[in-house]
Amino acid sequence: MKNIMVIDDDIYIGDMLEEMLRREGYGVRRAYSGTEALLLLEQKSPDLVLLDLMLPGLSGEEVLSKITGIPVIVLSAKAEVSGKVRLLLKGAADYITKPFDMDELLARVTVQLRNAAVSGKTAALTFEELTLEVDSHEVRAGEKPVRLTKTEYAILRRLMQNPSQVLTKSQLLDLVSEDTPDCTESSLKVHISNLRRKLRQASGKDYIEAVWGIGFKLKEE
Repeated sequence: MKNIMVIDDDIYIGDMLEEMLRREGYGVRRAYSGTEALLLLEQKSPDLVLLDLMLPGLSGEEVLSKITGIPVIVLSAKAEVSGKVRLLLKGAADYITKPFDMDELLARVTVQLRNAAVSGKTAALTFEELTLEVDSHEVRAGEKPVRLTKTEYAILRRLMQNPSQVLTKSQLLDLVSEDTPDCTESSLKVHISNLRRKLRQASGKDYIEAVWGIGFKLKEE
């Protein structure tokens, strides 16, 4: 089941979207402010985001700037072409003006999920000098290949898919379990320690940061 996050403070529109999406077989999570949306995104990444621009707390544009690796369809009453262009250049996958036709929105959701599935099979993830080839499972630090175990690769992939987020130990274990059953709560620190060592040997940098009492994230300079 694909999961979609609806970020909109309008309860009527949110309820309507949730009902429609669930009827089509999607899982739905709701957020009513920009701040709440970021907290939920840190807990678990959806497959697609429907994002209103006029939000309490952080604006939709601020939320958009913090979302990476997830297709975002902006829902907005603003119809100016310049605004649409700016948001598309800032990373939105699509833009639909309110009021919108439900069938058209569903078609756009289907297209973005299909595109994400296709690109996910062949895309390369990058973070500073690190490159991770999703299809071949090859990892490089600059031009140097880094040989990783299946579990180390799975951990690095999930961290690189969420480069600005702190993943808790439980979140990381849940995500990694989709790729390999070999990582347990007791072995996670060992796998991460080995991964950090291999990346440091290849690049001279420490790419993984432990956030005390919470979890792990990629270390930004």
